[in-house]
Amino acid sequence: MADFPTLKTGAVMQYPAIRELRREATVLRFVDGAEQRYRDSGAAAHRWVIRLVQLDDDELAAIERLFQEANGRAGSFSFQDPWDGSVYDDCSFDDDEFSGAWRDEGRAETTVTVRENRS
Repeated sequence: MADFPTLKTGAVMQYPAIRELRREATVLRFVDGAEQRYRDSGAAAHRWVIRLVQLDDDELAAIERLFQEANGRAGSFSFQDPWDGSVYDDCSFDDDEFSGAWRDEGRAETTVTVRENRS
């Protein structure tokens, strides 16, 4: 299984960064407009929003390569949480399209969202 790439500094993400614990829910809507909600799983799943700026070409290419190999959100990889060092073996991207931008020679940026998969 692939690992989320680290930057040349050894970091996974730059700050400010976002880490969330989420519980997924299913919403059933009835004909009369009423709703019923219930949790899909008992455990909360982690989600990280990773904003990266001033990347060089190799760093951006490594993230894009993992995105392509994982087929967007269809695949999985391991991700090390920079807050506590825990490694989550089953994570996916939260999008199906990769967006990276080159601002200047050797200066690229991207934002990706990584989510922990729960069954």
